[in-house]
Amino acid sequence: MTQASISDTAIASRSAPPDARSGFRLPTHWLGVAPFFIFALMFLILPTLYLVVGAFQNDQGQYTLDNIRQLFIDKSIRDAYWVSIKISFWSATVGAFIGLAMAIAIVRGGLPAWVRSSTMTFSGVASNFAGVPLAFAFLATLGRLGLVTVLLRGIGIDIYALGFNVLTSWGLIIVYLFFQIPLMIVIITPAIDGLKREWGEAAATLGATTWQYWRMVVIPVLWPSFLGTVILLFANSFGAIATAYAFTGSSLNIVPIKLYAQIRGDVLHNPHLGYALAFGMIVVTGLANIFYIWFRTRSERWLK
Repeated sequence: MTQASISDTAIASRSAPPDARSGFRLPTHWLGVAPFFIFALMFLILPTLYLVVGAFQNDQGQYTLDNIRQLFIDKSIRDAYWVSIKISFWSATVGAFIGLAMAIAIVRGGLPAWVRSSTMTFSGVASNFAGVPLAFAFLATLGRLGLVTVLLRGIGIDIYALGFNVLTSWGLIIVYLFFQIPLMIVIITPAIDGLKREWGEAAATLGATTWQYWRMVVIPVLWPSFLGTVILLFANSFGAIATAYAFTGSSLNIVPIKLYAQIRGDVLHNPHLGYALAFGMIVVTGLANIFYIWFRTRSERWLK
């Protein structure tokens, strides 16, 4: 090795940063996502593991299957799951069809551009509007002394005398539709945008009618996205507790309210049974999300 090459090597070694000389580099590129992983670990992963372990323990800390067995033999718990599934199914199905119709109207209905922008803005806000404010809004609107109820009574229509009661399963479904429909619009709109105009032109060139185009092209393309979104809406309403509890209190027998009563209630205080209820909810919502991811993966090939 010549004197010049030795000198160049020494200069490069002195000018290189310490990490480069030692072969070790701090993973600074992970710092940007570190808050996300810390948040997920502290508020999602660890609490979920705590619930799962607690579901298989008794008050003495011994492992048992009694809590899980109670989910199947206790009639009130079975009824709570059935009512929750029914409410989630109908709110997801009705919300999905209404949201799909609205999304098609604003994307391909020939409406002015400001209609789409304002609808998407409202949907982004309304899809996250829940809890006590939403429950109060509906009670102030459709309660026994609500604005709409009083106005209808003034023209001789008493909806409560006709059998309507907002504090029922169907009343809760109506409340859930307030955020289910906007959520459907937000999720399904990109799938509708993915429908290429060339497909319609090609179908028309081949002599297909509008109904044939929708039946053979549009519906098969949108079907995976639609089913995936319905499942996501189901999981969204199945795990909602703030809106249901603020709206109906403890009068409605659904799983989130029964879970709250088991963990925080003064009479029905059985934390480990509450953990088992939460574990059952995790299983249901987990399966729903797995199916959603599967349908979403199938639909993404049409959105590229």
